[in-house]
Amino acid sequence: MAAQHHDDGHDPNLAHHFESTEQQRQSAKLGMWLFLATEILFFGGLFVAYTVYRGNHPEVFVFGAHFLDTALGALNTVVLIFSSFTIAWAVRAAQLKQIKLLKWLIIATMLCAFAFLGVKYVEYSAKWKHGLLWAGAYNPHVDHEEAFETIEVEGELHTPEADVEIIEIEEIQPVAEGEIVEPVAAEVEIDPAPVVADPDSSTIAPAARGPEGLAGPVEEAGHDLVPVEPLNARVFFSIYFMMTGLHGIHVLGGIAAMLWLLKCLRRGDFDGGHFTKVDMVALYWHVVDIIWIYLFLLLYLID
Repeated sequence: MAAQHHDDGHDPNLAHHFESTEQQRQSAKLGMWLFLATEILFFGGLFVAYTVYRGNHPEVFVFGAHFLDTALGALNTVVLIFSSFTIAWAVRAAQLKQIKLLKWLIIATMLCAFAFLGVKYVEYSAKWKHGLLWAGAYNPHVDHEEAFETIEVEGELHTPEADVEIIEIEEIQPVAEGEIVEPVAAEVEIDPAPVVADPDSSTIAPAARGPEGLAGPVEEAGHDLVPVEPLNARVFFSIYFMMTGLHGIHVLGGIAAMLWLLKCLRRGDFDGGHFTKVDMVALYWHVVDIIWIYLFLLLYLID
């Protein structure tokens, strides 16, 4: 039976149905792990969908990955890893009753979370601008210079993969007056017709059917091209926005939890060395960070 607590001398951070702060902390940790297990199952369904679609249509993911900014994804990964360090340090500061340090570490973690969302805003804006969105909203209109590498010849754009036309013409030889010379056939290279990009239409090449779209970038004359757009390319961007968007919502949840910690700090909840609340928020934030690392590996680093 739980011991009865009285208001006099009672720790305000200890709930009445717990006998000790250690029992309360262990119960809180068990509850948090149960909650995080449901979150992992939630994301697990999306990871299964990713695995199934990528296994059946690898060309879709190889194509879509070309339109993700790996540098921005790596930056966000570094930001979240650093935030895991600051929130873990915050738990230690709470244990040692370093209240001022605890405050600044929570603020630093929040700033990292806002920085992460800022980078995602930049990425999402680029996708929105180019029509690389989810499901029915997918309407790509990528600029020619961004989609394909071109060669400028006498003021006209030519694609490096264009075939060179070979024709036969009569080569005219200088002759003396009154001399008759038979024409000699010679091969002459004629530049292909210039590429004229229509600014009002998509410049992504027509869709390829089946796994042949997995051929990857066309390499010719030292130039790399974006691979041909496969069928159902919108599936990649639907999965991308679903997984990263859901993760972003969890980042917002972490910011709300840290604002709550600042409120508790101002109220003096951590003055006596009580750190369970900080520990639970840190545990949640670590899982958010780990999920992003998997998203970065699976979406951005596709070979």
